[in-house]
Amino acid sequence: MSGMIGRLYNVVIDCPDPSALAGFYSELLGMPVTHKREGWVVISDDRVRIAFQLASDLREPRWPDPERPQQLHLDVMVDDIDQAESQAIALGAKRLPGDGADFRVFEDPAGHPFCLVFEV
Repeated sequence: MSGMIGRLYNVVIDCPDPSALAGFYSELLGMPVTHKREGWVVISDDRVRIAFQLASDLREPRWPDPERPQQLHLDVMVDDIDQAESQAIALGAKRLPGDGADFRVFEDPAGHPFCLVFEV
């Protein structure tokens, strides 16, 4: 195994009401809300960040029904987005549409989405 490409930044959970679900997990885990913007809320402590992302048309998961799978993805913080992208693709990732000002979207070899996140 070669060197690290990036560091885990967020675990992101899709939900119809990010504030409500963040409030639930904030209480459950004793982690304060540390960031909030339209459709996006983060709870965190000094080790873990969990983000809640608006998905207004979400079909909630039904464990263990494969027709209603879990909806979450990883955000991986990188220092050099272009280098990290080429390394991730070399490992088998595929670039997906949906980039933002500070992230690019990919899927892992099994089809799970993840984002490479960088500071602009």
